[in-house]
Amino acid sequence: MSEGKLIVVTGPSGVGKGTLLQKLLGRYPDRILFSISATTRSPRAGEEHGREYFFWSRAEFEQKRDAGDFLEWAEYAGNLYGTPRQPIDQAIAQGQIVLLEIELEGARQVAKSFPDAQRIFIAPPSMEILENRLRQRSTDSDGQILKRLHHAEMEVAAANEFDITIINDELEIALQQLESAMFD
Repeated sequence: MSEGKLIVVTGPSGVGKGTLLQKLLGRYPDRILFSISATTRSPRAGEEHGREYFFWSRAEFEQKRDAGDFLEWAEYAGNLYGTPRQPIDQAIAQGQIVLLEIELEGARQVAKSFPDAQRIFIAPPSMEILENRLRQRSTDSDGQILKRLHHAEMEVAAANEFDITIINDELEIALQQLESAMFD
């Protein structure tokens, strides 16, 4: 049986993390597992406990947090979010590669709580290209795009904290680089 591991993937909004990871999952459905986060927010229509999130009460979440059961956690918009350690440990023990797509602060927490994790930063070819990608999505206002770009500059400045940086210029090339980083 091959060895399992945790891979933390971080990068700015609009850089293409989700696209890259979905393509990888399509290629290796039996080897790769997406980490499922826990939250105290209520499920949205169509969401199921244990599929999109583990939906826990605030008391249950806080008890698990205080017991050290999270790789990382944060409070956002009045709800708690975190990455439970146990399902990741189980999957790794079974030889799975667990992907955790997370923002920079969470990645920094995971670096402390799970130092063996491989940390990969997905970077844009340039801030101009990132801005074009964000505008093409047509999901954000100009103000939101400028906010995302400012945040992206801070994230890109932290890329040296990661084991590997992959520049997502050509999707197929970035995908090959991500594959070789994960499986070598």
